Amino acid sequence: MIELLNKWLTGMGMAGELSFYISNGIAIGLIILLSLTANLIAKKLILRLLVRYIKSNRFKWANIMLEREVFSIISHLAPAIVIFSFAGIFPQYQSIIQRFSLVYMITVGVFSMNALLNAIEDIYKTFEVYKVKPIKSVIQVIKIFLYVIGGIWLVSIIIDRSPLILLSGIGALTAVLMLVFKDSLLGLAAGAQLAANDMVRIGDWIEMPKYGADGDIIDITLITAKVRNFDNSITTIPTYALISDSFKNWRVMQESGGRRIKRSVYIDTTSIKFCSDEMLERFEKIQYIAKYIQNKKLELAEYNQAHNVNPSQLVNGRRLTNIGTFRAYLKEYLKNHPHIHSGMTQIVRHLPPTENGLPIEIYAFTNDTAWVNYESIQADIFDHVIAVIPQFDLRVHQKPTGYDTRSMTSKMGTLL
Repeated sequence: MIELLNKWLTGMGMAGELSFYISNGIAIGLIILLSLTANLIAKKLILRLLVRYIKSNRFKWANIMLEREVFSIISHLAPAIVIFSFAGIFPQYQSIIQRFSLVYMITVGVFSMNALLNAIEDIYKTFEVYKVKPIKSVIQVIKIFLYVIGGIWLVSIIIDRSPLILLSGIGALTAVLMLVFKDSLLGLAAGAQLAANDMVRIGDWIEMPKYGADGDIIDITLITAKVRNFDNSITTIPTYALISDSFKNWRVMQESGGRRIKRSVYIDTTSIKFCSDEMLERFEKIQYIAKYIQNKKLELAEYNQAHNVNPSQLVNGRRLTNIGTFRAYLKEYLKNHPHIHSGMTQIVRHLPPTENGLPIEIYAFTNDTAWVNYESIQADIFDHVIAVIPQFDLRVHQKPTGYDTRSMTSKMGTLL
């Protein structure tokens, strides 16, 4: 093409050297014009038609690729392909032009593949399986290989050497690469184990005191896992630490539909006693334990009569106690509570007495696992428990306060 232009200009009477420069300039101008035309066609025509088609058909995956600008990045290949194709016009510089055109095309290809991988991850996130099997760490590994291979290919084109030569040289640097990518390799192995054993998922509530983490998993990457704590702070944990260190996962509790209440109230042991007839008569009026009192009175009367028990002493035979009656009331109260899970364990038990009194522990499960609702249900139950204790002639044990000291001093002053 340049030779034809040069001959034509020479035939028009133009000097040989001047015609050579002008013909080269015209060729360069034509290539630039073709490149700009190809760019305009790719961006203004093909890309716009593609965008319009995708939006009209509402393909979710295609829209995500559009948001990630996959097609927009690919469109940058058009002018580079034109330049590469017409490089033969300049035989002396053909190799250099094609080499740098390839460098540009490979760079665009790497960026477009990066955008495509991001789009694939976003598409995968739309499925429920993402919470069970996140692929972010796998995507990051693929990106690392993409960048490494792309970088090797670019260098090999620039220095005009086979990529295999560079790869053989990199083989000697394996130990250095292992050190550089140590965290990535550990993260990859950890990610595979986490997914295979279903140890943790996006959205799981975990506790990991070593790292100060207590909240929901919001992201798992190749190197780190992010936990949004309940105070809205973010804790970053190395992914491999989820394999090497212990942590508590509350997922099974949330899936079971029941969350455990395990809390005690301390009873003053000096308030524990046998029930008198007057107390039993009063307890019989309590709806939850009316039938229990009636049945127990008959049972104990039959037992004591069968064993000729002398009723003049309270220690003889079997008798009801206020603490035992109180436990029976709590069992019935929990059984009838609308927010206690009826299909899970319910226990009201004594724990070993301490200097703080006798612990009565409530062990049950709420049927609402949401944290706020759970705390509200638990608080309501113990509000009632503490308020009802005096009805059984029992006292809650607590250490003397300033109010107790002032009351005692006031009474002593009155006596004196």
